[in-house]
Amino acid sequence: MISTSFRFSVRIARMLLACMACAACTQVAAAPCNTPADNGTPQWRPALHYTPQRNWMNDPNGLVYDNGRYHLFYQYNPVGNDWGNMSWGHATSTDLVHWHEQPVAMRANATEEIFSGSIVADTLNTSGLGTPGHTPLVALYTSVYKAGSGHAPGVQAQSLAYSLDQGATWQPYAHNPVLTLDPESKQFRDPKVSWYAPGGYWLMTTVVADAHVVKLYRSDDLIHWRFLSDFTRPGVPHDGALWEMPDLVPLPLDGDPRQIRWVMIVNVNPWSIAGGSGAMYFVGNFDGRTFTPDRIAPAGSDPAQFHWVDHGADFYAAGTFSGAPGSRPVAIAWMSNWDYAAKVPTTPWRGATTLPRELSLKTIDGEPTLVVAPAAAFDAWADGRPAVHEGDLTVDSTTRALSAATRGTVQRITVTIAPQHAARAGLVVRRSADGSIGTRIVYDTAKRTLTLDRARSGEANFADTFSREHIVNLPLEHGRLRLEIVVDRGSVEVFANGGRVAITDLIFPPLDADRVAVFAEQGRATFSGLTVTQLEAGGDRRGACAAQ
Repeated sequence: MISTSFRFSVRIARMLLACMACAACTQVAAAPCNTPADNGTPQWRPALHYTPQRNWMNDPNGLVYDNGRYHLFYQYNPVGNDWGNMSWGHATSTDLVHWHEQPVAMRANATEEIFSGSIVADTLNTSGLGTPGHTPLVALYTSVYKAGSGHAPGVQAQSLAYSLDQGATWQPYAHNPVLTLDPESKQFRDPKVSWYAPGGYWLMTTVVADAHVVKLYRSDDLIHWRFLSDFTRPGVPHDGALWEMPDLVPLPLDGDPRQIRWVMIVNVNPWSIAGGSGAMYFVGNFDGRTFTPDRIAPAGSDPAQFHWVDHGADFYAAGTFSGAPGSRPVAIAWMSNWDYAAKVPTTPWRGATTLPRELSLKTIDGEPTLVVAPAAAFDAWADGRPAVHEGDLTVDSTTRALSAATRGTVQRITVTIAPQHAARAGLVVRRSADGSIGTRIVYDTAKRTLTLDRARSGEANFADTFSREHIVNLPLEHGRLRLEIVVDRGSVEVFANGGRVAITDLIFPPLDADRVAVFAEQGRATFSGLTVTQLEAGGDRRGACAAQ
C-alpha cells in the first residue's frame, strides 16, 4: 500500500512541475495554457529563451522594433510538434527579456505556405499602403506554392503583406508575388529587407539556396524590385549544402563611424563548423550595388577556413532586428540544428530562440572580426538578480564543487580563468551530485582551444551527432580567459573574451543536475571574480499563455 504522505509528496511534485510548465500565464491574446495532461517536459522548458506554448518553431522572421515593442515572428506549425504547415508565429517584448506570445500572424492556406522573411516599418509610406495616422509594417516573405495556386507545386517567390495595427493583423498584397525568378525556382527564398540610407532606397538580400548565391535587389516602394548583383563564394561545397537567411549589416570598425564595414551573414545547412547547420559571415564593402568580401577562402577549403557567428551546434537562421534602438545591431537565432531538430526530446513544444545578442566589429589579430555578446538589456536585467560571489579560487589538479548557494538550473556565471601551469582548466555546469552528469567548458593551454563538451550533459542518445565536442581556437588575453556563461534549463551559451567567441548548445539534463564546479587538470589554475547569478526567479521568458 502506498502511504498517504508519499501520495501527498507525489501530488506536490506534480503541482510544482505544472507551475514550471505554465508560470507565465497572463490575460493576453495567446495560446491556451498547458493542462496537466500535456505538461510534457517542463524540466527543459527555457526560462530565459522564447518558446511557443505548443508546437514546432524554427527560423526567427520579421524581426522589427516598432512603437516601443520588439516583434519576433517565426516559422511555426500551428497544429503539430514537427516541421510542416509553415506559418508565422508571433511574440512581442518591450525589453528583449520578457516575451508574450501573440496569435498566429500569417497562416499557411490552401495555395501557399508562409516561409521566412522580414518586416520593416515604412515610416515614409513609400509603399503607399499606409493610411493617415497608421504607419504600415510591411512584410516581405517567401510564398511556397501548392497545387492549384497557378504555380508549379514547390515553386518559391517573394510576396508582401502589410499591417496597419502594429502587427496584430496582416493583409496580403493584392498582386502577389512581388518578386520571382525566371525561370521559376524551388530554392528562391528568405528575403531580408533594410533601408539603405546612402542611396535612399530599400535593399533586399535573398538566396537561391542550392546554388549558394545571395541575390541583391533594390526598390523605391517595397513592391517593385530591381536586380543589383549576386554574391557567391568558392570553397563552400555544393553536395547538398544550402545557403539560407542572408543578412547584410553595416558596422563601424572598432566603433569608428568613419570606418563603416559590411557584414554578410549567411546561414548554411549542412557544413557548419560544429556540424549540421550554422551561421557564417563575410566582412567586406558594399557600394550600393555589389558586396565585395575582404578575404576569399581557398577553393575546396573546410569550414575552419571561414568565419562563424557562433561555434556551437545550436545557432541557425540568425538575423537582426530592423529599427532597433541603440548603436549596435541586435541579432537572434533559432537554437537548434537541422541534424537533429526533429528528434529533440521536448514536448508539447519543439524549438526555441537564442538570447538576443549585440553585434560589433573589432580588429583582432589584424583582421575585422565579428564580436557577439548578450544584449545590454539582458545583462542589465541579470545584474539586478541575486548573485553569489565565490571570489577567487585556486584549484590544483582536481575538481572543486562550488558552494550550495550556487545551485540552480537558470544562471549567469562570470569568471576570469588564469590556467597558469594547468594542462586544462574550466567549469562544469548543470552537474549532478556524483559528477556523472555535467556540461564541461574546457580551455586547453597547449592547443589554445576552448571546448564545450556535452557528451555527458544528460539525455543525448536521440541523435548520433549530439554528443560531439565543439572546439574553437582561442588565444588567451594576457594569460587569462574571460567567460560569461548563460545556463538555462535546456541550453548553455558561452561568450569568451568579451564575445570574441560564442558557443551555443542545447542540453537535456535531469532536474537535479543543478551544481557548478571548477577544475584544473595536471597543474594549477586560478578562477578570479567568480560570480553566479540566479535567474530562475525572473520567471519564464516563453510565450505568455491565456488563462482557460
